[in-house]
Amino acid sequence: MKYVTILFACLVVIGLATSCKVKEKTAKSADQGFVSIFDGKTANGWRGYNKPAFPATGWEVIDGTLHCIGSGAGEAGGGGGDIIYDKKLSNFELSLEWKISEGGNSGIFILAQEIPDTPIYESSPEMQILDNERHPDAKLGKNGNRMAGSLYDLIPAVPQNTKPAGQWNKISIICYQGTVVYNQNGANVVEYHLWTDAWKKMVADSKFKDWQWFINMAKEGYIGLQDHGNDVWFRNIKLKMM
Repeated sequence: MKYVTILFACLVVIGLATSCKVKEKTAKSADQGFVSIFDGKTANGWRGYNKPAFPATGWEVIDGTLHCIGSGAGEAGGGGGDIIYDKKLSNFELSLEWKISEGGNSGIFILAQEIPDTPIYESSPEMQILDNERHPDAKLGKNGNRMAGSLYDLIPAVPQNTKPAGQWNKISIICYQGTVVYNQNGANVVEYHLWTDAWKKMVADSKFKDWQWFINMAKEGYIGLQDHGNDVWFRNIKLKMM
């Protein structure tokens, strides 16, 4: 009986070890190809839009997050301004988590250009970040196209699966040869195709119609995080080249 007990214990230990290895391998496979572009401790690799360095005020690195500190001024700003990852990209997948304060507004930009005296949003599509329950933007636009996860003011996120203010939302943005797909909390919510006739028509029928950089989107550019005057947190920011 003693030997049976010892054998059983050994089998349990082997089984646990195998299980741990399988889980570790699965986790590595799920992360395969992704590289962290925010180390959770410093702002290395990030700087202000149209600025040489990371903002001295308005943003901070805290508890493993990039935190935009709310100024209370909304679109008038008064904080650190928008920030960008300091490398131009063309074909990639961006993955991150965001959390917004009550009544907050922010956004994620791709393919942004640094144009002097011009805001980042005039050259870049924006994935909206919003407290849908409290911020008035959720009720503006058309068919919910200003709600979180949407291509701001152009294509609504469907399904609308954003978590409430104060909770983490996980998103990814795939940009590949002009096809852009937004995934939010495990569901693809938006798809569009840059440089096509459909893109140009959609933009021509929008408030962006006179923004030439927006109509003729660049084929490579910066990833940007928006300072809209409200508290917003970003973490687990990862990138995979395609």
